[in-house]
Amino acid sequence: MNKKSLFFLVLLIVFVAIFAISCSKEKAKTYTDGEYFAIEDEFPQSGWKDYVALSVKDGKIVKAEWGGFNRDGDDKKPYDQAGRYNMVKFGGAVAEWWEQAEKVEAHLIKTQDPTKIKYKDKEGNTDEISGVTVTVEAFFRLADQALKAGPVKKGSYRDGGYYAIEAEFPQSGWKSYVSLLVKHGNIVDVYWSGLNDKGEDKKSVDIAGGYNMVKFGGAIAEWWEQAAKVEAHLLASQDPKKITYSDNQGNTDAISGVTVTVDDFFGLAEQALKEGPKSY
Repeated sequence: MNKKSLFFLVLLIVFVAIFAISCSKEKAKTYTDGEYFAIEDEFPQSGWKDYVALSVKDGKIVKAEWGGFNRDGDDKKPYDQAGRYNMVKFGGAVAEWWEQAEKVEAHLIKTQDPTKIKYKDKEGNTDEISGVTVTVEAFFRLADQALKAGPVKKGSYRDGGYYAIEAEFPQSGWKSYVSLLVKHGNIVDVYWSGLNDKGEDKKSVDIAGGYNMVKFGGAIAEWWEQAAKVEAHLLASQDPKKITYSDNQGNTDAISGVTVTVDDFFGLAEQALKEGPKSY
């Protein structure tokens, strides 16, 4: 071996050694202790909004919960564990959704990094977690989103899904109902809508152009747009009793851009919280 070849060989060995040392010194990812949460913005076609709740202790993710929330106030995992989802029976799955979800959660606790996952297709499936055939992209995306957002302050409500609906159909023909999701003791998602005698959902009908409160009633905004502002108010206040009415009809000046009556919403939200999380 000539001197030139020997020089390059030594140089290569040095570079490999430096790389190995730097890798060995690479610190494991750590996070701020606390509780973390993230949920999808909209209900997808499945009807279930994915959410992820994490707990970090001593800089490590020690608990991961993957769930879902629907318009009826159901929390997907306990709903599934009660035999109401039945992915095996009706979909021919290798295991129920909650069983596969637990394996996905365990994978994150092991890797400590939601970005350390490889997908095999655009739908978000993976071959990296044995026994998991459900799409997992939403879980890892929301886990990453939650960690980037930082820890949340714990609230005082019991975790779970909540639901309350009016007992009778009012003159409008729409029974108002409210669904809530509570995680880490906080109200983290709110859905306000109504049902008619056909079982149609008021917000869905309105978004599709079937209610037309602006066109036929001269409203400042469609009902569903105003409902979203009312929902946001409760998410911010965390207390359905923290609302001031401007008249006996249930209107309020406390929420900008809202002219619809809101007493039914806040009354049902309070009722749902008093009754506690749904059980199966």
